[in-house]
Amino acid sequence: MSTEQGIIEIDDAIVLVEPKAEKNLAVRLVVLPLIFLAVTLLGGLRFGEKDSAFIFLVPPLLCLVFAASVMVLFFRSGLLRLDGWLSEAKSTLENVANAAIFVTLFTATVQIFNSLMPEQGLPFWVIGFCFVWTLWNNLFSDFDAAKLMKSLAAMFALAFVAKYLVLANLVGPSEGNWLQRMIENPGKETFTWLLDLPRYAAATGYVQFFAAVLYLGGLYLTPSEMDE
Repeated sequence: MSTEQGIIEIDDAIVLVEPKAEKNLAVRLVVLPLIFLAVTLLGGLRFGEKDSAFIFLVPPLLCLVFAASVMVLFFRSGLLRLDGWLSEAKSTLENVANAAIFVTLFTATVQIFNSLMPEQGLPFWVIGFCFVWTLWNNLFSDFDAAKLMKSLAAMFALAFVAKYLVLANLVGPSEGNWLQRMIENPGKETFTWLLDLPRYAAATGYVQFFAAVLYLGGLYLTPSEMDE
């Protein structure tokens, strides 16, 4: 058997393998699942404020609803073509492999929303409403794949800034007793109490930024159909 220059020789038969097909196969079987599984693991990760302990948060049910809406947008915009991934013309192994990628894409999407939504309190409902409003309008808008990618990138960027740059800076440190914190940082302590904001280590923002970039990169690498 020889595989040089995209040529496979089996017994006396010679089969030409397109370099692009080989690349798509590698992306489908290796790169995409690894990317989306990494996002799935990182999206629920937080670091404790005092000891930087690993904290894994279960996504709320609302994140699953958002992820399902985004998957619908993927198909409506042509970013993904269902018949190009799953069809009777493909072998059972191909359909199973492609379906597994869809599952990892869905779980990664769930965890991205889990990453970008505040964990509790009034900010959870405010940003959640913004997501609902944006996704609801997008479901009834004419979208192509490029516009959808730009819309998702803008929505995720705004949510990241709101959670990890604005709200995170409103949270005061938990060192000392409540009275001491009120004297030293009255504004931050008041916002922490009013908004019911949790306290995490700064490393949380860096990890979630990497997860969001990794997710968008995975979407960019995902072909609309595996026959391309």
